[in-house]
Amino acid sequence: MTKKDEYIRKPDWLKIKLNTNDNYMGLKKMMREKNLHTVCEEAKCPNIHECWGTRRTATFMILGDVCTRACRFCAVKTGLPNELDLKEPERVADSVQLMNLKHVVITAVARDDLKDGGSQVFAETVRAIRRKSPFTSIEVLPSDMGGVFDNIKTLMDAKPDIMNYNIETVRRLTPRVRARATYDRTLEFLRRAKELNPDIPTKSSIMVGLGETKEEILETFDDLRANNVDIVTLGQYLQPTKKHLKVQKYYHPDEFAELRDAAMEKGFSHCEAGPLVRSSYHADEQVNAAAKAKQAAGEEELKQEV
Repeated sequence: MTKKDEYIRKPDWLKIKLNTNDNYMGLKKMMREKNLHTVCEEAKCPNIHECWGTRRTATFMILGDVCTRACRFCAVKTGLPNELDLKEPERVADSVQLMNLKHVVITAVARDDLKDGGSQVFAETVRAIRRKSPFTSIEVLPSDMGGVFDNIKTLMDAKPDIMNYNIETVRRLTPRVRARATYDRTLEFLRRAKELNPDIPTKSSIMVGLGETKEEILETFDDLRANNVDIVTLGQYLQPTKKHLKVQKYYHPDEFAELRDAAMEKGFSHCEAGPLVRSSYHADEQVNAAAKAKQAAGEEELKQEV
């Protein structure tokens, strides 16, 4: 193995505290009994023990566990998906109710085999949770739905509390990192979602450590804000298997703090940034921050009118 191909040693600040307490084991058991999938497990999220064991939160992954895309950063398996499970929305809603969650994130594999990209099942899942847990806030994290406007509208008509779609990386690296999804289509998705319902906060996430520069990260912040994205999260890319892209750099926590400050200066209502931050990490806090920012903006507007 050449020096160029050597793996960079993982720093101490990326060590994860395992927590396999009753909460963790109980949640794992319930997911299996109800035949549900979570991105926490499928994508090998480093925060699963904190979220399941301590915060008792989870990100449900609907539309099966087989993705039609093969992004070079993602551990979710790819191939030909199974038939749609039309009872899945009710099972997810039952689980949210049983767990008594105050905030839930619903994500999914990409389903390019479906004309609607899975938007109808997404919308039904949101509505089912609303019926059974009316006080639970709901965040959705879909694929780009093929960039079809009607699919985005179907999902926005269900009125989630946060619409999240990840840009993942900077423009230059997108073709190498993502499969089928494009940088500009991501921005268009987020812009159209906001146009359909300006009151619903939009959110996106960036992985760092893939070879991007600080200037490119700041440019991505600018592009997101130009399309009225409210919330951004920033986390360290971790290579899930040897078949995936190698880590080019491990960012120090101080660098994440600097990038968070830069994001807030650019006008985001909230920025979660840190080595182990993932898109749905502390998502319950982000929806609260977005609501407070919206309230503050409204109060400022009233002052100016007076």
